[in-house]
Amino acid sequence: MDSIVSLTGLWPDTAVMLAAPPWEDPSLFAQLIISGIASGSLFAILALAIVLIYRSTNILNFAQGEMAMFTTFMAWTFMTRMDFWPAFFVALLVAAAMGGALERLVLRPVEDGPPLNSVIVTLGLFTIFNGLALWIWGPLPKGFGPFSVFKGSAICASDVCIGRLSLGTLIVALIVMLALYLLFQRTGLGLAMRATAQNRLASQLVGIPVNNMLTLGWALSATVGAVAGVLVAQSVSLTTGTLFVILLYAFAAAVLGGLDSSIGAVVGGLSIGVLKNLSAVYVPPEVGSVDVAMAFLVIVLVLMVRPAGLFGRPAARRV
Repeated sequence: MDSIVSLTGLWPDTAVMLAAPPWEDPSLFAQLIISGIASGSLFAILALAIVLIYRSTNILNFAQGEMAMFTTFMAWTFMTRMDFWPAFFVALLVAAAMGGALERLVLRPVEDGPPLNSVIVTLGLFTIFNGLALWIWGPLPKGFGPFSVFKGSAICASDVCIGRLSLGTLIVALIVMLALYLLFQRTGLGLAMRATAQNRLASQLVGIPVNNMLTLGWALSATVGAVAGVLVAQSVSLTTGTLFVILLYAFAAAVLGGLDSSIGAVVGGLSIGVLKNLSAVYVPPEVGSVDVAMAFLVIVLVLMVRPAGLFGRPAARRV
């Protein structure tokens, strides 16, 4: 290969010496696709958390990444005192309780007001969680290395390899997607959550406990975000800014796939991951880092053609 690409983590090395065109080095191209799918699965999980809140409460939670970061710090604290799996599930329970409490105590007073009120509140939560994490755990990075559950050498087929952590992350993303799909499409609880997001008054008239549905949506979203945070911390050092860039990609994935589609969130996340890898390697170094710009450029182009996203359903209006 004429290029340098890291195969040990989820993020390819962007310090590329010289990238041959895909038709001249197909093994590099295939490796970039595989690595992009692996890193994109992280974007997909956090995008699922964003979609979950939007589908159940019709609110975009801009604090999703900081909430995930905060619960990941709590998971790190638990893992210094107990084994990985007990600490992991305790962190998920704490995340669910935190998400439900936030909806009841912070979001509920502004949910019936203008949509901008909820946006401002979630931006405030973004700042609060970031400051709390810095105050409690300090600025020094925290490592999950000793607690890593996806250990072992990479799995290779010819010249293409995928790390066990990357493979495990992809599997977790697919499991979360399947669970949310079954929840929303195959259960009465999921139907009630969808109805609440679309029309709260009509849902109340047919007997749906709207307040409980809103609380449950935030609790589930915080839990899914905690899963994403722990997976991210398996491969990079945990700081208060670890999940910020991933949140940007997750929002891009959610919008690209459709804010009301869990399948779209996963497809969008994987697509953004692949695009990020390819642009980091094949765009000339003189241009600079354009992976974020390329991702959002694709989103703009898609939304110009299909505003609801690739898998979203256009809103129907009666005239």
